[in-house]
Amino acid sequence: MIEVEVITGRTIDQGKTVEEKLSQEYFNAVSYCEINEKDFKKLGLREGDRVRVRTEFGEVVVFARTGDVPEGVIFIPMGPYANKVISDDTDGTGMPRFKGVSGVIEKTDENVKSIKELLGVE
Repeated sequence: MIEVEVITGRTIDQGKTVEEKLSQEYFNAVSYCEINEKDFKKLGLREGDRVRVRTEFGEVVVFARTGDVPEGVIFIPMGPYANKVISDDTDGTGMPRFKGVSGVIEKTDENVKSIKELLGVE
């Protein structure tokens, strides 16, 4: 397990599929986190392994990918998976804080939930 700073943001794939939130394409676009290569190795990960991301706001299991992020930082595309680990408090701005949320990440054998499972819809 390592301590990380969670950041979220839009991606091209997330933006292209946002209108089809129950599609496989949207699931593929939002159900992962990017991890620095050194942190990836510290956790003993391979591409496609799963990790549990936990913050004070919640936790979620996502697929692991190496990415161009600094050590100690992970990136999760905006969407239902990122929403599980960020605060819904907007501090009066109308927008939640999508960057700089402290958390931990660890390798897991747990499955990544489908969007329907994650949201509790049928």
